[in-house]
Amino acid sequence: MKLTKLTATLIFIAEILLTGYPGHAQINLKFGVYTTDKPTAMIKQFRPIITAIEENLTRETGQFVHIDIQVAPSYEKGILDLVQGRVDFARFGPASYIEAKGQNHALRILAMESKNGKKRFYGIICVAKGSPLKSMADLKNKRFAFGDERSTIGRYLSQLHLMKSGITAENLGYFEYLGRHDKVGTAVALGQFDAGALKESTFNKLVAKGEPLQALARFENVTKPWVASADLDNVTFKVLQKILLEMKDKEALKALKKDGFATGSHADYQIVENAIQTNRGFFRRTE
Repeated sequence: MKLTKLTATLIFIAEILLTGYPGHAQINLKFGVYTTDKPTAMIKQFRPIITAIEENLTRETGQFVHIDIQVAPSYEKGILDLVQGRVDFARFGPASYIEAKGQNHALRILAMESKNGKKRFYGIICVAKGSPLKSMADLKNKRFAFGDERSTIGRYLSQLHLMKSGITAENLGYFEYLGRHDKVGTAVALGQFDAGALKESTFNKLVAKGEPLQALARFENVTKPWVASADLDNVTFKVLQKILLEMKDKEALKALKKDGFATGSHADYQIVENAIQTNRGFFRRTE
């Protein structure tokens, strides 16, 4: 009899360890994001919101939910992870979403991030503090730092803004893709480049840390989409979408530097899609 009770207790404990709750299967999901900042900073930023999603999914489904954060070392790897179903859902920049959607039409937008109730924010073209460069026209023959070659702000929208100001690749003295937004800001602050394009939040963070930077120009962008893989089942998709749209966890949203989520569709990203389609003009040489 004692052996039977002991066996039952061990089975109960094993169930908890293996599934989180006795009698229920554990739901394991993978959330994907690529490095736009240092990987440690990415985990610090996303862990609170992912924990909040885990707790809400557990409550909604009645099953223990665990979500792994998978940080891809590059935009390309992050896109492939979602396109090929190695992650269940991901947070992308608009250009990465457009590229991923082009590779897998079955990808679906769960929600868009919201800042002050809006779905638009800004990219910055920055220069060093005290720079003699005062207008976009002054960038001719100067050294320019872009972000990643797949970046919305770090490439497509900043190059579109340059084109609208009469600046193309052949007008710049030199340009380079540095990858992360923080690397762009630091390189400009150190005088390695005359100007660079980065997201406004990174610009503000670097300035707050004392980096000698100032804004030369601002241009509009669309907030980031959270996108579900083609393999995520419809039930989980709908519950996850509901949780994001109803997210009220202030600490989690504060870490994300957003105040909530809004409904989104492919049409919201038309301006970015247009920037990508016209990007060839930035590299066109005049006769």
